[in-house]
Amino acid sequence: MSTPKIDASDLRGVSETALMTLYGRAHQAGLPGAILHDPMAITLVESIDFDFDKFGRKGQEMALRSLAVDACAVNYLKEHPRATVVALAEGFQTSFWRLTEAIPDPQFRWLSVDLAPVIALRERLLPPSPRITALGQSALDYSWMDRVDSSGGVFITAEGLLMYLRPEEAMDLITQCAKRFPGGQMFFDLPPTIVKRLAPKGLKSSKHYRVPPMPFSLSTVQLADLVNTVPGIKAVHDVPMPSGRGFLFKRLFPAIWHFGPTKRFRGAYTLLEFG
Repeated sequence: MSTPKIDASDLRGVSETALMTLYGRAHQAGLPGAILHDPMAITLVESIDFDFDKFGRKGQEMALRSLAVDACAVNYLKEHPRATVVALAEGFQTSFWRLTEAIPDPQFRWLSVDLAPVIALRERLLPPSPRITALGQSALDYSWMDRVDSSGGVFITAEGLLMYLRPEEAMDLITQCAKRFPGGQMFFDLPPTIVKRLAPKGLKSSKHYRVPPMPFSLSTVQLADLVNTVPGIKAVHDVPMPSGRGFLFKRLFPAIWHFGPTKRFRGAYTLLEFG
């Protein structure tokens, strides 16, 4: 007798995008010669009752972002094995299990922060671990900072979050993290700055779904300047796009990503070091 699927149709707005990114990762992880090893994502999609097809295309972008943040996190955790990883607006990311598999004798702690309906679904769908603490609240409710054990270091992820915030909210979140967690790092991604102008009501991913508006973005030039404008930021790293599959994602997009004249017009994977 099959296990009943768990209904996720009540998720709306930005929370619903967590299902879109999950679907993209699961699709890529299930392909022959997958660029991302993420069996947990495949299991999650199979366990959720939801019309995933409405999102349309299942491109490599979500898998590539996961590869980028995993690489940054592994580098930090090798130097700070007892660090706390804070996953802001975690959605249905499965990074905890990928990193646990990637690091010998994993000792890092994990703090998952997302709105209560998402956390409730995560706790029904994903296996518990004594190293995971989940908080059902907004990333903008900074009380989560009081729950972080920063004695072994702090690595903060904000995948698919900042672009959906108002500019002043996004910048304050970055500023407060830099102030509160010296010696820590923070990874986030942003779309090209032109997106907020071309699609003020959000981008259509299919005829049945429109991604919510993305009012916040910064160019690579503006991101590099954060080291001069935000107290506590020691360095800003423009993280390379990992190599994907096919000509576009293995050759063309990574080449464009590195090409000087086009850098300021593309999106960004950014890693901040806090001093």
